[in-house]
Amino acid sequence: MATFTTNDGVEIYYEVTGEGRPLFMLPGWTCTTNFWKRNVPELSKTCKVICMDMRGHGESEKVLHSHRIARYAMDVKNLLDHLDVNDVTVLGWSMGASILWSYLELFGNHRVSGLVCVDQSPAQYTGPDWVWGQKGCYDMEMFIRTCYDIKYDPRGAAEGLVGACLHHTPSPEDAKFIADEIMKCPPYVRIEIMRDHTNLDWRDFIPQIKLPTLVCVARNSNVFDWHGSAWVGEHIEGARTEFFEDSGHMLFWEEPEKFNRLVAEFVAEH
Repeated sequence: MATFTTNDGVEIYYEVTGEGRPLFMLPGWTCTTNFWKRNVPELSKTCKVICMDMRGHGESEKVLHSHRIARYAMDVKNLLDHLDVNDVTVLGWSMGASILWSYLELFGNHRVSGLVCVDQSPAQYTGPDWVWGQKGCYDMEMFIRTCYDIKYDPRGAAEGLVGACLHHTPSPEDAKFIADEIMKCPPYVRIEIMRDHTNLDWRDFIPQIKLPTLVCVARNSNVFDWHGSAWVGEHIEGARTEFFEDSGHMLFWEEPEKFNRLVAEFVAEH
C-alpha cells in the first residue's frame, strides 16, 4: 500500500500503475480505486495511471473532518505535488468531476494538461432554471431522505446505489463487490461530503475552463439526465463529447472497451 500525508495531516491511499504520460483517475461519491478495475490494466499499457482514495473513502484514513469538495481538491493537489508529475490528464467520474472543477478553479492548470469529465451534471439540484439535476437527490428534502437512509440502513443505501449506477442488472458477485467497496466509506463521511456536493452549482465556472476536454455521457444514466452531463461539453470551448449508448452512470464499467480506447487516445493526443 502506498500512502502520503496531506498538508493537514491525513493519510491518503494511492496507486501508480504503468509507464507513459500521466493519467490521474478520481472516482465518485463513496467509491474507491477498485471501481477502475476494468480500466487500469488496459490504460496502464500506455499511461502512468494514478488513482487515489479520497479522504474517508476506500483505504484512506477515516477522518471525520473536512469533508468538502474544495478540501478534496487540495488533497488531489497534494498528491500530484507529492509525485511531482506534470502534464497530467485528470479524469473525474461523477463527484470526482466536481472535485476536478474545484481544483481548476482554485489552482488553475497547475500540473494539468487535459480534462476528462465522466457523467456529472454541473448542478445537482433542480430549479426554475435547471431541470437536469440528480434524479435521486434533487432538492433539500431529498437530501434529508438520503441522509436518513444512509444513517439508519447504510448497507441498504449502498446496495441501492449499485442499482442506480448501472443500466444492466449486475451479477450477484459484482453487486456485492460494489456495495462492499461503498461500505468502506462511513455513513458520516457519505453524508457530510454529499452535503457540500449537492449545494454547488458549477455553471458559472465551467465555461472558464481552458483545457483540452473529453466529456463522457451515459445515455441511460439513472443518476443524471444525459442532457445535464452533455451540458458540460457544450460549454467548454473545443470540448469533445462522447455518448455511451448502452450504459448507466458507471459507463466505464458497462462499456469498458470503448471507455479505455477513448481515454487512451485522448491522453496520447494531449
